[in-house]
Amino acid sequence: MNNTLTDVTGVEVGHSTDAENGTGCTVVLVRGGAVGGVDVRGAAPGTRETDVLRAENNVDRVHGIVLSGGSAYGLSTASGVMRYLEGQGVGHRVGPHIIPIVPAAILFDLGIGSSEVRPGEAQGLAAAEAASTKAVAQGSVGAGTGATVGKALGRGAAMKGGLGSASLDMGSGVVLSALVAVNAVGGVMNPNTGSLIAGPRDEAGVVLDSIAVYADPEYGIRSRMNAPQPLGNTTLAVVATSAVLTRGQANRLATVAQDGLALAIRPCHTLHDGDTVFSLATGVVDAPDEVPRLYALVAAVVARAIVNAVTYATGLHGYPSAREVGSV
Repeated sequence: MNNTLTDVTGVEVGHSTDAENGTGCTVVLVRGGAVGGVDVRGAAPGTRETDVLRAENNVDRVHGIVLSGGSAYGLSTASGVMRYLEGQGVGHRVGPHIIPIVPAAILFDLGIGSSEVRPGEAQGLAAAEAASTKAVAQGSVGAGTGATVGKALGRGAAMKGGLGSASLDMGSGVVLSALVAVNAVGGVMNPNTGSLIAGPRDEAGVVLDSIAVYADPEYGIRSRMNAPQPLGNTTLAVVATSAVLTRGQANRLATVAQDGLALAIRPCHTLHDGDTVFSLATGVVDAPDEVPRLYALVAAVVARAIVNAVTYATGLHGYPSAREVGSV
């Protein structure tokens, strides 16, 4: 166990990171295929191939998931992953053709570094080529490179977000894990300790609780010139398990996993966020009695990954990390 997404047998993760331009992408590969699900909860999502994950549709296996920066431009990273998997002979076979199924979702990071540089097909291919079963690198890497959090008072008062991962051995052969790219309007709290880790900063650099900022009667006046951008945020997650799940169960796992965002991000699922969670079930362990426990535990694993994302993050392009401001 390495306490990251790759603890689930059959799952590989690779990053493409461009720190200079403040962007990147993260690829999750499942060469043997996995039952997938998705839950889109935010009001400003950017996604590709999510309809194929619905339980009523025909495609029953996916071969990868892509999380990318670059806003809608970043959706093209999935084409690079498809090209890589096709070359490996991995995909859904239609006659003589191989069609890799690679859903994707993007976050907005154009305000960090160069807004003219976005991940594309080449970066998706590079991340796929780098994918391995090693422990997932965390912090300001991959899709978390340009991520920021705590934007209730505008981007100028925000802090560095990032990419985090966590896993849980359920003791029955079933492993449950999560990977999250945290680029939220809200701040981040550790639900186990109640401590504030990241959020908007006041003029003195003190980290504030985003909920308290929104609740302040003067908030409308303070934020009028620096309000969060309507399409400028999103937290993206992938949860994976080694258990056998049906497509309906996989979609339910993604739905329940959204509670992990609510545990650690204050607030989440706002009009300014495009929060999206994917799920993968590799089917290595047939343990139907464990399905209720998966639903009970997934939010806690997701929340731990979110905390890791901001804890491991490093400051970039003027956005300080939690370590730099002393909140962890």
